[in-house]
Amino acid sequence: MNNNRTTFKWIGGLIFIVIVAAVGALSYASIAQAKQPEVIEFDVAEDMHRFIFDQDVVYEDGYPADGSSFITRGYLYPVGTLNDSNGVNPDGSPEFPDRVIGEWICQGYMINDAGHATEGVWVFSTQFFQFGNEPGAETITTLGYELADVGEAISRAITGGTGKYNDARGESQQTLLGLNASEGVNIRVKLMPNK
Repeated sequence: MNNNRTTFKWIGGLIFIVIVAAVGALSYASIAQAKQPEVIEFDVAEDMHRFIFDQDVVYEDGYPADGSSFITRGYLYPVGTLNDSNGVNPDGSPEFPDRVIGEWICQGYMINDAGHATEGVWVFSTQFFQFGNEPGAETITTLGYELADVGEAISRAITGGTGKYNDARGESQQTLLGLNASEGVNIRVKLMPNK
């Protein structure tokens, strides 16, 4: 009889340990899954009508030279919307107004071969991505180099955000797709914020 009680206590203890371990493993899996960063991908179409640069720092042909500061704006679209030539009409309006998901503002400096670049680093910039229509509600900013090479990704730092992205830090990747009808750039952006 005493042996049976000991056996039952031992089995009961073992079952308790298995249950605690299973609950712990599930909790850890839930926490690990919850901490996975949200990857955000979208396309950007620059409206070249809103590209303003330092007219005092230019090549003889009027293109921006190394050190020319600039600011420009454009439209955010769902990833895969753009190829190398669409997204903005020749007059600067969005080609797909019903698909616009936000606004893009980019400021920085043309560097190296600047407006004459066909490859390599040509811009150092801060980019501001406004998601939705409410100014400042949900944004992410990035900082870093931009490449003139079509189809080649470059990493940039995520430096902050607002709304659900208020503690965003991490890395982004930017790929130049080509030039659109306004002669502005089309880019694909992948944001990988740390949570």
